[in-house]
Amino acid sequence: MNQNAPFDPSIPVLTEVVTEPMAPTPAPAPAPAAEGLERRASERWTGEEWSVLERRVTERVLQQLQGRVDFVLEQRVRDAMADAMQRTLDSFTADLRTGLHEALGEVVRQAVTQELEYLRT
Repeated sequence: MNQNAPFDPSIPVLTEVVTEPMAPTPAPAPAPAAEGLERRASERWTGEEWSVLERRVTERVLQQLQGRVDFVLEQRVRDAMADAMQRTLDSFTADLRTGLHEALGEVVRQAVTQELEYLRT
């Protein structure tokens, strides 16, 4: 590295503060337009039209929720069934192990008894 290189003033150094120009912020959307639309709708629509709109919105929301509810319900039922089946399998395995242990013990006891009787005769 050459320490006698000329200093380039276009390169900022640590002691200099470099500022970036601020980007203009977008203006907020005018709220009066929404209020005007709401006022016009409430003035022009009859009670029956509002009832129809309410029913349509309710039906649409219920349809959207039904799919989500079905998914969540199916997942919970699946999880509950998996837990119940695991508990049943654990219980069945323990019962089977106990039954096999008892059966093998009985078979061995009978075989030993028969062998001892055979040896006595």
